[in-house]
Amino acid sequence: MRERLFIRVGKQFRPFSTSAGIHCRGCSLPLPRVIVDFGADLAFGRASAKLREHYGISIATSTIRKITEHHANQIVERDNPVQSIPKRAGCAQPIGEMDGGMIPIMSVNQQAKDQRKNKTLHWKEVRLSLVHEQGNVTPKFGAVCQGSVDDAGQCRLNTAILAGFGYQTHLHAVGDGASWIAQPVQDKFDQPSSYLVDFYHVCDYLAAASLHTSGGESKDWLEAQKQALKNNQQERVIKALEPYLEAEDIEEGPPVRACHRYLSNRTGQLDYQTALDKGLPIGSGEIESAHRYVIQERLKLPGSWWKPAHANAMLALRIVRANQQWDDYYFHEGLNPWVPLGYVVVGNHIIQYQTLI
Repeated sequence: MRERLFIRVGKQFRPFSTSAGIHCRGCSLPLPRVIVDFGADLAFGRASAKLREHYGISIATSTIRKITEHHANQIVERDNPVQSIPKRAGCAQPIGEMDGGMIPIMSVNQQAKDQRKNKTLHWKEVRLSLVHEQGNVTPKFGAVCQGSVDDAGQCRLNTAILAGFGYQTHLHAVGDGASWIAQPVQDKFDQPSSYLVDFYHVCDYLAAASLHTSGGESKDWLEAQKQALKNNQQERVIKALEPYLEAEDIEEGPPVRACHRYLSNRTGQLDYQTALDKGLPIGSGEIESAHRYVIQERLKLPGSWWKPAHANAMLALRIVRANQQWDDYYFHEGLNPWVPLGYVVVGNHIIQYQTLI
């Protein structure tokens, strides 16, 4: 569409743009929504190609990145991580899982003499939290990039509150043996909550130890120890390992001693019988799967790396979308794109727009 331009007081005047409330090289509100939808799921270059393929609109990759990161940063600014347990009974039985994963981060040394060699690539841990009510297949997510043990605990608490946690609720948490996963369950949740070490993670230790304890009957020995753990006979399993403990001066990771130490330090986190009797999970495979489709699918693309601020923003955007809060963000910001106030015809395209005041 061609637009007439006028000169007024030495400046260009666009009567159509002024009356319509739009500006040159701008776009209607539905278009940024589509751009962020693509940019949140795909590399920005691929998002540009998808936009051209599906809508016939060509927008530079840098513009797609700018628009996506703008809304991602808006979500970060809205985030209020400090929450306490609300005064409500809460959902019946929340199940919580948490795990860490690595993403590529790039740091820039502004003091480097050679600006061509001022970038360093390293890996940073993202801690993902998942909570859902028993019987509800739709979980709620939370995430923190690196952070302290307290940050991880606050993230888990925020996720539990989002899933319906209350002051009468008992959280059933499952995860591996990392202290930053287990400790916040005791620190952040006032009422009694339980933490269970992932059963299949324990089995990995037992499987390695079984090769050094039972000769040719390692499979039968391993199955017996698994069943003993499910019957809450942890002490029996620990004693079964003692005759085969390697010498303490062995440096190459003695598997029997490692298994014995792992179980001995976590006897209060092995109550599998109670969980099985209540129909609760004893494994944390769900959070490991969630890492792939919530975080790694976008932040761990081949050949890509992130600046810390951009990684945090994209992480917040991915979490909001995974929690099905994307529409809530648009309504809260007054950006509902599905209530157009007018149309502009540009070539063969009809573009909806809203007047911006």
